[in-house]
Amino acid sequence: MKPWLAAWGAVFVCSWAGNQFSPLLLMYEQRDHYSSVLVNIFLGVYVLGLAPALLIAGSLSDRHGRRPLLFAGVLAALTGSVLLALGPLGAPFLAAGRLFSGISVGIAMAVGNAWIKELSQGRFDPGAAADSGARRASLAFTTGSAVGALLAGLIAQWGPLPEIVPFVLHLAVTAPFLVIVARTPEGRVPGGLSGPWWRQLAVPSAGHKRFTRVVLPAAPWIFGSAAIGYGFLPTQLGGATGRWGLVCATAATVIALGVSSLIQPLAQRVHSLESARGLLVAVAMMVLGIAIVAVAIRTQSVAIGLGANVIIGIGIGTALVSSLLEVQRIAGARDLAGLTGVFYAAAYAGFLAPAVIAALAHLLDVTLVLAVIVGLGALCWIGIVASSRRHIPADELESAGEAEAG
Repeated sequence: MKPWLAAWGAVFVCSWAGNQFSPLLLMYEQRDHYSSVLVNIFLGVYVLGLAPALLIAGSLSDRHGRRPLLFAGVLAALTGSVLLALGPLGAPFLAAGRLFSGISVGIAMAVGNAWIKELSQGRFDPGAAADSGARRASLAFTTGSAVGALLAGLIAQWGPLPEIVPFVLHLAVTAPFLVIVARTPEGRVPGGLSGPWWRQLAVPSAGHKRFTRVVLPAAPWIFGSAAIGYGFLPTQLGGATGRWGLVCATAATVIALGVSSLIQPLAQRVHSLESARGLLVAVAMMVLGIAIVAVAIRTQSVAIGLGANVIIGIGIGTALVSSLLEVQRIAGARDLAGLTGVFYAAAYAGFLAPAVIAALAHLLDVTLVLAVIVGLGALCWIGIVASSRRHIPADELESAGEAEAG
């Protein structure tokens, strides 16, 4: 087995841990009688574990190696599923489980993606294309998320003990990766910094203008649109779905993530080295998908809602590939995991959107709130257009070389 497959599998099971909860929101709301606001807080609370993990784990792995950090990520995924399986004992177990799931996904996204990229080149995989690392990393996330959501949703609808069995299944699949990760080679020679550990968290390339003006404005829409499309929308279609609510929630999740996975081979063709074409297409699709979600809620149409998730999935897949390719060009090898972590921290902030919308829905019409979000998305798209062909790393290197020659 090629080494990159081991890292790919670890990211897969960690992504499974992060998304197996999404189609169960309706179950917790209907069967356990948690409020809409609370279940959406469950969806977003793992950002509290995810964001610090993204920002800390990536930089530490750049200095101390990928293996020990991703091992901790797999361990966090197992801990999260144990706590979620204890969910019938009370909401605190669900909240704690989501927190550890967030830590797991944060480490996997920052460390695992960088590790996959490093193991997809050179002596580890000499025949791989230059963009194989970005494509494999984004595919690990989307397929892991889709499989986790599909299995959890199907078990919740038709299986026994739906609040326990999905998480036990994840435990059984994930446990072997503690051994697999421990035996996987490092992709690069780590290099530590002297001084306090927090000095090692610096990510110099995070201040690059290409990152701040092109990648960051697009990032929150990736998981913001996902959370609205397959997290929030199914809770708003209860009148239309009836007893098939869990099936609808599962279908929405699998459609969005499945389309995202399928579109990624095409997404690399949309990406451009000379502009932000890929991210412009992606943001346009994700914002359009949110607009269609508003129409689905207004008309109580399941078909329109599922169609919205197709559009959102196209946007997510395109955005992930283009964003990771941009990050790899900007960061280089020195702080690749650190910058990947910063990117994903910004992207996963979008998972807070359903909790905010649910809270505002008590004061304003839901479709009005979504219309405001669409307006914000349009402003971000305009901002990306303005910097689309500017601050490209390759151009800057050429300019520097010309200046030295002069």
